[in-house]
This record gives sequence, C-alpha cells and structure tokens, in this order.
Amino acid sequence: VQLQAYGGGLVQAGGSLRLSCAASGRTFSRDVMAWFRQAPGKEREFVAAISWSGGRRIYADSVKGRFTISGDNAKNTVYLQMNSLKPEDTAVYYCAAGRTWSSGYDYWGQGTLVTVSS
Repeated sequence: VQLQAYGGGLVQAGGSLRLSCAASGRTFSRDVMAWFRQAPGKEREFVAAISWSGGRRIYADSVKGRFTISGDNAKNTVYLQMNSLKPEDTAVYYCAAGRTWSSGYDYWGQGTLVTVSS
C-alpha cells in the first residue's frame, strides 16, 4: 500500500484547510485509515481515523467539532477537513493505513506541513 498525502499549507488562525490522502496498491487489505500529526519538538499524535467497511470515525479530543475525516471509496482517498484552525494545530500531518482497528498502522504517507499563523 502506498499513501500520498497532500493539501497542507499556510493559513491564518480561524481558517480552513482540507488534506487528502490517496491510497494505491493493495488498498483492500487495509480497512482503517487515519491521520496523525507531529508538531516541532513533540511526539507524533493521533488526530482522526475512519474505517472503509463500517464508516466508523474517531477523533482526538483536541480536534472534535473542528475536524472531519471522510473517505471516497471510488477514489481510494481519505480527507481531513480542518476548520477553525488554531496555531497549535501547526504540524506535519501524516496519513496511515491499518488492517483493523486493533492491528495498528503499518503503512504511512510522507507527511504534509500545515502552518497556522496567529
């Protein structure tokens, strides 16, 4: 499975961005797609995840109500709509794929940088 993340950029606080993650290869083998982020000097943290089969979605508390994860099966693409962005959302955002909810994530994209200015 190959993952290509894109859509990052510079945005002012309160603004919006939509990230995309295009999956290719044996995508049918991975049911769960997720977004993580890593801010400068900090550890990578979970942001949101979605399952292709059941549509279940989960979010980190820090982004609930502001971010929405969605998927397009036909395009093998997962999106992260980010609204009401805050400077603390500044990070490199990575998409990841896992076989199931409990198996962990074993495929990772290259990351896309989101910078939120105050």
